[in-house]
Amino acid sequence: MKFAVLLLIATQMLAAPKILVHGHRGARAVLPENSLPAFEYAIAQGVDAIELDLAVTKDNILVVSHDPEMNPKICSGPPNSPHVIREMTLTQLRLWDCGAKQNPEFPTQKTIPGTQVPTFAEVLKLAQKAKVDLNVETKIFPTKPELTPSPEDFAQMVIMEVRNYNLESRLILQSFDWRSLAAAKKLAPKLRLSALYPSGMSEALLKKDYISEAHAAGFGIVSPHYRLTNPAIVEQAHKLGMQVVPWTANDPKLWDALIAAKVDAIISDNPAALIAYLKQKGLR
Repeated sequence: MKFAVLLLIATQMLAAPKILVHGHRGARAVLPENSLPAFEYAIAQGVDAIELDLAVTKDNILVVSHDPEMNPKICSGPPNSPHVIREMTLTQLRLWDCGAKQNPEFPTQKTIPGTQVPTFAEVLKLAQKAKVDLNVETKIFPTKPELTPSPEDFAQMVIMEVRNYNLESRLILQSFDWRSLAAAKKLAPKLRLSALYPSGMSEALLKKDYISEAHAAGFGIVSPHYRLTNPAIVEQAHKLGMQVVPWTANDPKLWDALIAAKVDAIISDNPAALIAYLKQKGLR
């Protein structure tokens, strides 16, 4: 009898779909966001992908930052320094410390004074040593073209850098601004592309059927905020051959809802906790 029960449990676990875990900005609930220590930590915890954001310096270096301007809540720089990344060279940007201040939104986050904004190349070198995907967001804004290169140039810079490290097969390119995704598709037709959707979508846009809209644009992944994710949306996406990767869920109640909706992956600020939770559920 015991053997039969164990066999049944094992069969159910094998049948259960594995939900992938993306470490949001590395693991910002634990370590300074978008930093090499955060990415190293996330990889060590067994994430399937590290999620990160890209900006571009004045000297056209891809760097990892969520904001196009240095955020004074989490970073501090020299007096009279420019704040806009596009107005700074990499040398100027390296003078900023983005690890000495604890993010006020994450009281469990450990500080690491002296943490610099990493280049995309540094993250790619780190990823080469591990079996991990890269979920990379182009931070580009239609209303603020001065903050970034053009969508075409931005996409080309990302793809060329990734190809330099032979990591194109591991890249997921995501953006709220689909122009960069469309540009990337022309340059690398097989690249995985993820359409991001903001948390504050209007009712009009929701009624517009954003799953079909992303599918029509040729994107294989849709990444809505967790509040916009439900079983009907996931089912619709799966019927179209698309994956659903919601952002950014950080507690068990939200995880349970997304598990029930049968999402393909979850982006979380605390990937280690999410991995442990999924293991309890037999989903990893």
